[in-house]
Amino acid sequence: MRESCGVMGIFAPGEDVARLTFFGLHSLQHRGQESAGIATANGDPEVQRFAEMGLVTQIFHEEVLSDLQGTHAIGHTRYSTTGSSTHANMQPLIVSGPHGELALAHNGNVVNADLLRSDLVDAGVEFQTGTDSEVLAQLLAHASGGTWEQRFNYVMRRASGAYSLTLLTADALFGVRDPLGIRPLCLGRLGNGWVVASETCALDTLGAEFVREIEPGEVVRIDEAGVQSWTFEGERPAGPSLCLLEHIYFARPDSMIQGERLYPVRMRMGAQLAREHPAPGDVVIGIPDSATAAAVGYAQESGIPYVEGLVKNRYVGRTFIQPDQRLRDRGVELKFNPLPELLGGRRVVVVDDTIVRGTTTPRVVAMLRKAGASEVHMRITSPPITHPCFYGVDMATRGELIASHLEVEEIREHIGADSLGYLSLEGTVGATGQQRDALCAACFSGSYPSDVPLQLDKFALESGGSIDRHAVPLRAVH
Repeated sequence: MRESCGVMGIFAPGEDVARLTFFGLHSLQHRGQESAGIATANGDPEVQRFAEMGLVTQIFHEEVLSDLQGTHAIGHTRYSTTGSSTHANMQPLIVSGPHGELALAHNGNVVNADLLRSDLVDAGVEFQTGTDSEVLAQLLAHASGGTWEQRFNYVMRRASGAYSLTLLTADALFGVRDPLGIRPLCLGRLGNGWVVASETCALDTLGAEFVREIEPGEVVRIDEAGVQSWTFEGERPAGPSLCLLEHIYFARPDSMIQGERLYPVRMRMGAQLAREHPAPGDVVIGIPDSATAAAVGYAQESGIPYVEGLVKNRYVGRTFIQPDQRLRDRGVELKFNPLPELLGGRRVVVVDDTIVRGTTTPRVVAMLRKAGASEVHMRITSPPITHPCFYGVDMATRGELIASHLEVEEIREHIGADSLGYLSLEGTVGATGQQRDALCAACFSGSYPSDVPLQLDKFALESGGSIDRHAVPLRAVH
C-alpha cells in the first residue's frame, strides 16, 4: 500500500528556513518517495521554489538550500494519487491570481476536482498540471472575498474530500485541514517561530515543541503579527473522520495522533489480535518496519517469543527501478531476507498491518517456508480491505482489492499460509482509544463520510476525462 504525501511549513524569520524544512521533510519521507520540493518567501511578490524527482537527500544539496532564502517556507514529499509521477506534477505548486502568487503543498485527494477544474477553465483559468492539488491552488488563488478567511471558506464550501495543506504567500504561512479532518496536521513552536507538519515526528527532528493538532475545518495563519486561527463556517457532511490507516500503517510509530504516540497503539492492536486469533506458534515475527510494534504486542499477549526473523534492506525503497521483469518479480527478496537460524523447524506467526492486493504476502510466506519454517500463520492488524479509498490512498478501484472478491479462507489458500486471521474493526478501533464515529473506516466498511464517485481515475485530469459522478449512498460510520 502506498501513502499519499507529507507536507510541512515553517515561519521563522532569521532562521535558515529552507534547511529546517529539508530536515522536516526527511522525517516525512515515508509518506511519499516520488518527488520532493521546497518553496520559500521573504515578503517579495515572487516565491522561490526547487523541486525534483527522487528522495529528499538526493535532491537538496548545499547549493540548492543556500539559494532558497526567506522568512518562511513550505515543503512536500509526494506519492501520486492524482496525476502522473512527472516533473510537471511536483509540489509545492506555484500559481498566480488576483491576490498575488501563492505556493501550495497538499496531502489528500479532492473527489470533485474534475467539476471544480471544469468551472475554473470556463472562467479562463489555465492549468499547468493534471493534479487535484492545482485545482485547490487555483480555486483559492481566484476565490472571491476580500480576506483570506473568506477565500478559504469559499474553497471549503466547494471542495469535497481530503486536504491537509501548507501554503505560503509573500508574507504569511497557512496550515489548512479539510472539514472532515481525514489527513493529519499539527502545529509546533520552534523558538520564536512556528512549524506546521503532517506528523509530530517532523517536529521532534527540528527540536520543536508540539502545541496541538490543527482541527478539522481549521485554517491557521502565521505571519509577523503572530498566529491567527479561524474555522470553516459552512455545513459539514459528517463529524471528524481521521483515516484509520494513519493509526494502523501510514504514520510513523513515533508520531503522536489524537494525543497518543502510535507505537503503543499498534502494540495494543497486536495484543487484541492475539486475543481474537490465537495461533499455534513457536515464534512471532513482524513484517518490518510497519508491523514491528504490533508483533511485539502479539508476542507479549500470546506468550510466544518475539524474534526478528526478517531483516529489511532499507535501501530498497519504492523508487527502486528494476531493469527487467525477472528482477521486478524478486522485489520481496530484494527487500527482505529471512534468518533460517531463528525460523528453521519452527511454527512462525507472522504479523503484518494489511493485505491489500495479495501480491506481496504469498512471496513472504514462500520465503519463510524456504527458510525452514514448518508452519506459517498470518495475522493482520486490520480488517479485510474491501472498498476503495477516494481520500488520498493509492487503491481507488475495488477490483484490485483481494478481499473484495475472496473470502478469508480463499485468501489463505491464495497466500499459502497455514492459517489467516484479521483483526476485527471493533478491535482495531478499540486499540486507538477513539470513538468509531471520529474515524474514517470506509475501506473496511464501505461507509464513506462524504459523497464519493463510483470510481476514481488518477489520470482523469490529465486526459481530459471525467470521474464517474454517480455517488454511492451516504452511510455514516458509527
